[in-house]
Amino acid sequence: MNYFGMNWTLGVGIMVFMMCICVTSGFAPNYHHQQYASTTTRHNSGHFYNAHQLKLNMVGNQVNLDTDFENVNLLRLLGLRRVKKFVKKRQSIANAAVSRKTVKASALAGSSEIKTSGQPLKLIIAGAPASGKGTQCEIIKKNYGVVHLSTGDMLRAAVAAETEVGKQAKEFMDAGKLVPDEVIIGVVANRLEQSDCKKQGWLLDGFPRTPGQADALASAGITADCFIFLNVPDEILVDRVVGRRTDPVTGKIYHMTYSPPDDEEVLARLEQRSDDTEEKVKVRLEQFHANVDAVKGSYSDIAVEIDGTASPQDVSKAIAAAIASRVPSSIV
Repeated sequence: MNYFGMNWTLGVGIMVFMMCICVTSGFAPNYHHQQYASTTTRHNSGHFYNAHQLKLNMVGNQVNLDTDFENVNLLRLLGLRRVKKFVKKRQSIANAAVSRKTVKASALAGSSEIKTSGQPLKLIIAGAPASGKGTQCEIIKKNYGVVHLSTGDMLRAAVAAETEVGKQAKEFMDAGKLVPDEVIIGVVANRLEQSDCKKQGWLLDGFPRTPGQADALASAGITADCFIFLNVPDEILVDRVVGRRTDPVTGKIYHMTYSPPDDEEVLARLEQRSDDTEEKVKVRLEQFHANVDAVKGSYSDIAVEIDGTASPQDVSKAIAAAIASRVPSSIV
C-alpha cells in the first residue's frame, strides 16, 4: 500500500471513530435532564413521537408528562426547552378549565343566595305618638317593598269589603264600642293571608298594642322577623305633639317649631287636633307605657330599640342596620 492509500484509510477510520463518539454521547446520562424528569410521573403505556403527541396525565390541577417511551428518554430526544414549553402550554389550558368551573360554581351559589334573600319580610314597628313612626313606616315601605298595615286602615277595609270579621267590627263601631281583640285579630289575620302580603311581606304599624293582642297573634300563628321600637323621651314627645298642626286640605302634618309651612295661605288654615294638648298627650303616653313594655316582652328575641331623637335619616339607617342584624338577607 502506498503512502497516499495509508493516509486515506487512516482518515476514514478517524471519521468513523468520531461519529461513534457523537452517537454514544447522545444517550449518555445528563444531570439536568434527569433532574427535570424526576418531577414527572413515569408510565410505560402510550405511543408518542413528537411534542404534540406527548402523553399527559393530571394529578389534582397539575399537569405531569410521561417521558419514557420504549426505554428512550424523550427529554434527550426532543430537548428540555421544547418539552418545558409544551408542558407550560398544557398547564395554562388546565388552569383555564379550572377557572371556568369555579366561576360556574360561584354563579350557582349566587343564584341560591338571591333566592334566599327574596323571602318576604315580616316586621312590627311600635312607638309613642309623635315618635316619628309614620315617617319611618314610609321609608321602610319604600326600601323593602313591604305592605304597610295599620289597624284603622285594615278595619275600614274589612268593613267596606263586608267580610265576616268586617261585619262583626262594624257592629261594635256603629254602637260606639271598642272593637274586641278577637275581632281585630281576625281582621289582621285575614289581611295577612292576602296575596300581596305573602309576596311582598308586611309591616304592622302600631299593632299589637296590648299583651293580649300579642298573645292572640301568636296563637293565630302570626310571627314577625323583627320588632322595632322607637324610643323617644316623654318631654320631647310632648313638645312634638303640642306643636303639631294638620292641613285640612292636603292632610299633611306640620310642626310649628321644626317644620312650619312656607306658604302663608297654608299656615292660616292649619288646625290642631283636639287631643294634641299637653294634658291629653300625657294621658295617652301613660296608657302607651302601661302596655308597650309587656308587648316588647312578647318579642324579646327579635326586639330592637332605636333612638328616635335622631334625624329621620339617621333613624332610618339605624333601623336598616337593626333589620339586617335580625334578617341578614334583607340588606339594602
